[in-house]
Amino acid sequence: MPERAFVCWGAGGHAQVIAELMARNGDRLVALVDGAVVQSFMDGVPLLRDAQALDIWLQARGEGPVLSAAVAIGRCGPDRMQSLQWLRARGMEAPALCHPLASISPSSTLGMGSQVLAFALVAAQARVGDACILNHKASVDHECVLEEGVHLAPGATLCGCVHIGKNVFVGAGAVVMPRLHVGENAVIGAGAVVTRNVPAGATVAGNPARAV
Repeated sequence: MPERAFVCWGAGGHAQVIAELMARNGDRLVALVDGAVVQSFMDGVPLLRDAQALDIWLQARGEGPVLSAAVAIGRCGPDRMQSLQWLRARGMEAPALCHPLASISPSSTLGMGSQVLAFALVAAQARVGDACILNHKASVDHECVLEEGVHLAPGATLCGCVHIGKNVFVGAGAVVMPRLHVGENAVIGAGAVVTRNVPAGATVAGNPARAV
């Protein structure tokens, strides 16, 4: 695969993870965008303060190979999807990023801009939406559906046929039992064991998980 040049929205800790993933895949980080970080974590890679600064940088770059976009925002909410759409509106591609040590079924699908980190699993017929994060050792079993903007924290497990709504956060080590539905914008606490459907916007924790 030819080298791809990425612009990354976000320059904190998650961006450092994504930059290493890019390097493992033979890709290259060419610019970071973040107003909350003091300096770039990579020599030679500019840190742009906001969208206006990125537009100026793109204009100065001129014509060239099509850039790729990555969004390194780990928090819940629609920010990841909105940022990805903003970058795509400037002509960037948004490929899914998959660590070479992840296990991804050939019958599964990954949405644009999604990220599958080391030792994560995506099983048969699973469907992962746009701008999702499957963090280290997260497991998505057969026929699960993840809508856009979902973040599975390290070690989170979705058993078979689980449906996760938009912008849901599933905490580290949490388990969602088979054939359950988690409504959009819900939060599942670290280590929770979810044994029943979770309403939209709810926060649940514990074993078995209960609303908090």
